[in-house]
Amino acid sequence: MSHAMVRCPSSAILIAMLIAPYIRTKMTELGKSSVLESIVGKDFLPRGSGIVTRRPLVLQLHRIDEGREYAEFLHLPRKKFTDFALVRKEIQDETDRETGRTKQISSVPIHLSIYSPNVVNLTLIDLPGLTKVAVEGQPDSIVADIENMVRSFIEKPNCIILAISPANQDLATSDAIKIAREVDPKGERTFGVLTKIDLMDKGTDAVAILEGKSYRLQYPWVGVVNRSQADINKNVDMIAARRREREYFATSPDYKHLAQRMGSEYLGKMLSKHLESVIKSRIPGLQSLVGKTIAELEAELSRLGKPVAADAGLYMIMEICRGFDQIYKEHLDGVRPGGERIYNVFDNQLPAALKRLQFDKQLSMENVRKLITEADGYQPHLIAPEQGYRRLIESSLVSIRGPAEAAVDAVHGILKELVHKAIRETAELRQYPTLRSEVGNASFDSLERMREESRKATLKLVDMECSYLTVDFFRKLPQDVEKGGNPTHSIFDRYNDIYLRRIGSNVLAYVNMLKELSNLLNEDPAVMERRAALAKLAGVVPKRPI
Repeated sequence: MSHAMVRCPSSAILIAMLIAPYIRTKMTELGKSSVLESIVGKDFLPRGSGIVTRRPLVLQLHRIDEGREYAEFLHLPRKKFTDFALVRKEIQDETDRETGRTKQISSVPIHLSIYSPNVVNLTLIDLPGLTKVAVEGQPDSIVADIENMVRSFIEKPNCIILAISPANQDLATSDAIKIAREVDPKGERTFGVLTKIDLMDKGTDAVAILEGKSYRLQYPWVGVVNRSQADINKNVDMIAARRREREYFATSPDYKHLAQRMGSEYLGKMLSKHLESVIKSRIPGLQSLVGKTIAELEAELSRLGKPVAADAGLYMIMEICRGFDQIYKEHLDGVRPGGERIYNVFDNQLPAALKRLQFDKQLSMENVRKLITEADGYQPHLIAPEQGYRRLIESSLVSIRGPAEAAVDAVHGILKELVHKAIRETAELRQYPTLRSEVGNASFDSLERMREESRKATLKLVDMECSYLTVDFFRKLPQDVEKGGNPTHSIFDRYNDIYLRRIGSNVLAYVNMLKELSNLLNEDPAVMERRAALAKLAGVVPKRPI
């Protein structure tokens, strides 16, 4: 099995640690946990056989000047762990909460921070170990799943790979070296670490590897000596283990000339120093990125607008409503497009509808004869009775009701469309969806009320004209006929303007837009949350050069 550990500092530089496979029947641990604990200086990781790490562990190390060492989990805010045995138990328990007491894995990370005067400022991510085969309780895809998870970290060009292999096994079979070379063929971001140097067979050593004569990497190999299983069982602390590691390299005939750059302490300092150098080299790019990020945050904040103070709410509503009212008025007055459609209803649509009425049927000889005969009653008149004329004309005028009502509905539809346009064109309403909805509802309610009033007034005008025909009407009618004209056209053209102007004057009304003032300025919750996050980010990101 192989294990992976990734260092992920805030500068987005990653250090991945890959450990070569081991034979489970003879060796239960190749040193991944020991290497990590040696860097931290604490014994806090779960141990066991098989895949012990089943979720990524994001480990942030914070160096403090003095004080008691402690740990904190992101999922347990404000709770400090000073007993690192409890840290180990919480890691195991939190893993089980996500995956259950099974051998399944999860990509959901556990976040752990350790504060100590004995650590360097690093961030490490402990990943599930690479495996060759699935065991009972694991899906067949687990081999590929774990490898894909590891590759998702180390394939990133800003990831630094720490390939960890046991010195008592052939590096030619090391999965750590193999996968590192696949993603970093030039070795530009790969560091090598040898564990179990003290367990090599007599007569063998790893000097050639540590000196870079075989399996050459751009950076020198580092050898470490971890605690043995017996040391772990005896609860040998990390301070004693580090001291014994230093003594081993200082007194070993094979490695004493390399002692200054061997050991877990040197490894941690080397990683921290390398991180500093990488960050310094990327400062210009980071400055540019920070500047661009600040500009983007400020631009988005500007688009979202500022929140409205509580004491200015009523004034703001009145101003927004006045702005909407002005835009709506401009559409009606011709400053903005749309109002001309109302004139088209009056000037073209209604007259055309009136002219399409079939007055020839109403004024046909058969119908005229019938009405005059009925008007004679039981005693025929010597002259055609006036009552017959009146009934004939009244029955024709009643048919005007349909086109008149249609004109009211057409104007109402245009006015509703203009409300939609005015709302879209009122920039301030975009920020307040509740107010936007209330303005629209109030406008439509008012227009609906005005439509009913306009319909009643229009039909009343038609009824009034039907019920009273003046003497001038009858005097004018023969003159029109004698001139060869169509009497119906002159009649309706003469009264057309009066009807339509009255319709138009009744449709327009002031829109009440101050309903439920307390809720009108409620913004979209997502916009409010985004503005708060952006304001926080804009305040946190420094504007001065790093």
